Amino acid sequence: MTFREMTLAVFEGRPVPHVLFQPRFEPWFDLHDRLGTLPEAVRGLSVRDVYDRIGASMRYVDYYTGQPSPLEECFDEDVRIIEQTTEGKRFRRFETPHGDLTQTEQFTVDGTWRTIEFAAKGVDDLPALRWLMERRSFVFDPETFAADDAWIGPRGVGQFFLPKSPYLALAQQWMPFDGFIYALADAPDRVEEVMRAIDDSYDSLYDKLTDSDVRILNFGENIAEAYLSPRYLEHYLLPWYTKRCECLRKAGIFTHVHIDGYFRSLLPYLADLPFDGLEALTPTPQGDVSLEEIGQSIGDKILLDGIPAVFFLSHHPGEQLEQCVDQLIRDFSPRLILGISDELPQGGDDESYRRLKWVADRCREASPAGCCDE
Repeated sequence: MTFREMTLAVFEGRPVPHVLFQPRFEPWFDLHDRLGTLPEAVRGLSVRDVYDRIGASMRYVDYYTGQPSPLEECFDEDVRIIEQTTEGKRFRRFETPHGDLTQTEQFTVDGTWRTIEFAAKGVDDLPALRWLMERRSFVFDPETFAADDAWIGPRGVGQFFLPKSPYLALAQQWMPFDGFIYALADAPDRVEEVMRAIDDSYDSLYDKLTDSDVRILNFGENIAEAYLSPRYLEHYLLPWYTKRCECLRKAGIFTHVHIDGYFRSLLPYLADLPFDGLEALTPTPQGDVSLEEIGQSIGDKILLDGIPAVFFLSHHPGEQLEQCVDQLIRDFSPRLILGISDELPQGGDDESYRRLKWVADRCREASPAGCCDE
């Protein structure tokens, strides 16, 4: 079976010949490729070539790959957006009848733009933000996706991140977190109006996706205790997840959700989440939950990833990585797509590459029913 066939088989509950390894090391490759510090064995290769050299499967089409995204955020013609780029900074101002919203991004050493000033600062900006969200939409381009998926080819099933839920879009993308939480406490009705506008801006996207060739999608939420309480999860996130997942499931599309950081208080909810899989759950010593606790909490969900990212760094003994991999294979397969929670650290060196190779070799030796014999 190809890695593409194996990925679909795991989601469909069919047998696979060995454990599937999808390590997600694109940011690491991108940084070291630009700095000229890749391991000698893979210098001059493309990121796809490195996956082939390691013997691992790919997951995402446009995340640090240089491939175009199949999604595009659009605004109506009456939205005036003024953009300016100076040395190392990018400014974006949205003009609205309720006042301007200004977003500032800074170019970082890893070659990406990071938000350092959010468009809406607090309650006073909610009318402007609502007006803006009511004039926003997302366009899915099936031809771009088909080209991206073909680019991955037999290495995996081409996937991408869906726009964030209204709650987390505000908490992570449109407002500083403290400003968002204060606004939610002081003016919940006004915040919820913005959430509804954000949700409505996704309707045409989901309609298009349900009539597409997409097979697996990720809700790139970055769920963690730092962003929400169980009460907010129940009130704002679970109903939205259920609504959106149901329409995708009816169209034959599998889903998984990105959960990282600390999540102990969320353990009681994991088994009943409406997704087929849970991505990037981070166990100790990097997270706050053990592998045993994860196994007891996720029910029949597929676990995607599971290896703490720090185990790929030289200051952690290789034996820790080996023991973790064996435990994951033993306790979670066949409902397992082994990978790194969250991804290979960009500061990883040649030893990180060697450990990637070791895990890939181990997976090819391991039957999905359990870890291979020594």
